[in-house]
Order: sequence, then structure tokens, then C-alpha cells
Amino acid sequence: MVQTQISGVKFFENATKVNFEGKKSMNPFAFKYYNPEEIIAGKTMKEHLRFSIAYWHTFTADGTDPFGVGTMQRPWERFTGMDLAKARVEAAFELFEILGVPYFAFHDRDIAPEGSSLKETNQNLDSIVEMIKDHMKTSNVKLLWNTANMFTNPRFVHGAATSSNADVFAYAAAQVKKGLETAKELGAENYVFWGGREGYETLLNTDLKLELDNLARFMHMAVDYAKEIGFTGQFLIEPKPKEPTTHQYDTDAATTISFLRQYGLDKDFKLNLEANHATLAGHTFEHELSVARVNGMLGSVDANQGNPLLGWDTDEFPTDLYSTTLAMYEILQNGGLGSGGLNFDAKVRRTSFEPEDLIYAHIAGMDAFARGLKVAYKLKEDRVFENVIAERYRSYKEGIGLEIVEGRANFHTLEQYALNNSTIKNESGRTEQLKATLNQYLLEVE
Repeated sequence: MVQTQISGVKFFENATKVNFEGKKSMNPFAFKYYNPEEIIAGKTMKEHLRFSIAYWHTFTADGTDPFGVGTMQRPWERFTGMDLAKARVEAAFELFEILGVPYFAFHDRDIAPEGSSLKETNQNLDSIVEMIKDHMKTSNVKLLWNTANMFTNPRFVHGAATSSNADVFAYAAAQVKKGLETAKELGAENYVFWGGREGYETLLNTDLKLELDNLARFMHMAVDYAKEIGFTGQFLIEPKPKEPTTHQYDTDAATTISFLRQYGLDKDFKLNLEANHATLAGHTFEHELSVARVNGMLGSVDANQGNPLLGWDTDEFPTDLYSTTLAMYEILQNGGLGSGGLNFDAKVRRTSFEPEDLIYAHIAGMDAFARGLKVAYKLKEDRVFENVIAERYRSYKEGIGLEIVEGRANFHTLEQYALNNSTIKNESGRTEQLKATLNQYLLEVE
């Protein structure tokens, strides 16, 4: 076991274990809607939601933004170097216990600092991974997924797997190789590819085909190495539309699915979808989830929300009940998330700088998704949307519509039908009525 002088230090001194107390509770350290043991559709809320805490925003973010330095008061920040990395592990497992979350997620550089060489960096990582592994032995928390930070260091200025520099491609491969070894050692249920700088600023200096081909080559190498070492977790790609590059190669769900199919990777990868990335791509979160679902590619979720008044990735904690309800509706339609989960890729606001704000924020997000789960389940149980959709598309259940669906129609038969069909009558989509019904369920479901 890794021994450290930081062991036993309490970082959340004013916090107690967060329990479910119901919607009438005024206790800020209590869940109002998230009851982990409540049974819904044969599974507990905990099993449905599979909450995860994001290591980066929670334990490494300091509140820095483009206009100001960090504001966060974090008691573990009094340490430096590897001592800081160890303190963050202690703080992390303390918070996991307070909130009772079953999972966490991290980038490799979140948990351990880079050294003067790749060898030293890997040694730092090994030390912290051993410490995390020790904590996991006495904890109920598991690793939902890990990933590689291939965007912060200046070496990745032109990207990682899509870099114009082959030396960078090689370094990135070594980093992901180590990441997969870490995933296997810690029992990660997934491994995520997050292409922070995998894109271009201008086509004037970009070999688009070579970069896409190289990205696919990189992912095939990862699949091959995972099989070699016996890592059986699900591979995930997280679409991201922009920021910092002008164009990201995995800009949204549809684009990413197309890429995976083009390069024969669709059997090995699913999508990790983030709400804020969806809105930055000009979509709703439920749109992205639905696109992935109907293509059999919905793997996991980064649970957050953006600010529609701001044009960047604000990563706010999810509190919009419309979004959480419609997201859970898609997830229920998908039969759940399998090995995936709801990872809070979210950060407290720069003005919420005290340690306890991390607890309040996660309670807010967990309650919002718990409420969304209950409403979505009731909507599904009552077949509110299913009945409307079935009725709206009933013309494809018989006659010429059935011939179209079954592939028996062609332009000749359709022309003949149109010539003989003198009247076309459309019906209202009842959009406003449906939104009012959704409001009714949001307000009335217990």
C-alpha cells in the first residue's frame, strides 16, 4: 500500500454523508429526489443512473477563465508536485464517500503530473494509480472510464493522432498505450477518446485525408493493443464541435458515426455524448442521444449543460429538468447505458469557490437526473409519445405506405398512385399540445 503523510487528512470538514430526505427537506446536504435504492422498472435509481464524478473539474480546476486567475479555495492545493497529486486522491475518495457515487473518471494528467521525460511521467502515473487502486479495494467506487490528455501540453499544438508531426503521433500512441494499461489495472468499464485538438484551423495547410486516415489508424492500433493485453472495456468517442479548432473531426454524433463506419471501427466504438457539446453543435442533447440510439451507438453520457447566452463550453452542472427528462427518455428507450454512465463533466461556477459548493453542485445534478428518470419512465409507461408517433406515421402501416416500407414500391408504382390520388390531407403535429403534456408530467409525477 502507498503510504503518504496526507492520509487521514479531512478536506471537506463541514460536510456529512449525503442521504435521501425527500422533496420537502431543507437540508442542503441531502438529496431531494435521488433515492439510490428506489426501484423503477425493476432496477434501482443507482443502477439506472450510474453517476460518476469527473476528476478534472472537481479536483484540478482552479476557476481560471480567459479574463482572470483562479478563485477556487481547495484545501488540497497547499501541497505541490506529487504530494498535491496524492492529496487530490485523498480528497476524491472522501467526496465519493460523501455523495455515495458508484463511479469516477479521469484524464491521465489529472491524477499525476508530467515529468521531465515520458519515462518519468509514467513513473508518476504508476505511483498514483497504485494509490488509487489501494483506495478502491476499501471503497465501493469503480472507474467508469479513463482517457488521455492530449491537448494541454504544447506538443499537441497541431493535434495528437491528427498531428502533422509524426513524432507527436508516436508520443500520443505511447500515452494511450499507457492509458489502456491503466484502464485494465483499475478495472475501467470503458476507455474514452476525447480529441481535444483533433481538427484544423484552416484547410490552407491541412491534408484532410491524411489526418482522417491517421486518426483511424491510431484507433485501430488501440483496438489491437486492447485485445493484446486483455482489456475488455467499451471504447468510446466523445464528439465535440469546436473550441479550440475551427473544425473538429468528431463534430457531432452523426459525423462521428459516419467516420467510424467509413473506417470499419463501428463494431468496436460507441459514443460518449456531452450535453454542452450538443448545443455547441447546434443540436439539442436529446437529438444527439437519439441519433446515437437509433444507430446502436449510444454508450455513455457526460452530464452537464451549456449557457445559451455564451458561445463556449461552460460545462455547468445539469439543472434543466426538460433536458434531464428528455435525456433519460432516450436512455430508457435505449435500454440503459450498458457499461456507460452519467459522468458529471461539470464545474462549479467561478463564484462558487468554497469546497462545499462541489457537494451542492453534485446534489443538484443528481437530483435533476433522478427527477428526469421518474418523469421519463412515467411518460414511457403511459406511451405518451409512442402513441402519438404511431398515430402520426400510421399511413406507413397499410396500403402504399406499407409497400414503401417493405421495398415493394418504385417510381412507376408511386407515380401511378399519385396520379389516381386526387386529395392529399395532412394532419397537425400538435407540437404545443405535446409540450403542454410534457409540462403536466413534469409538474405532477411523484
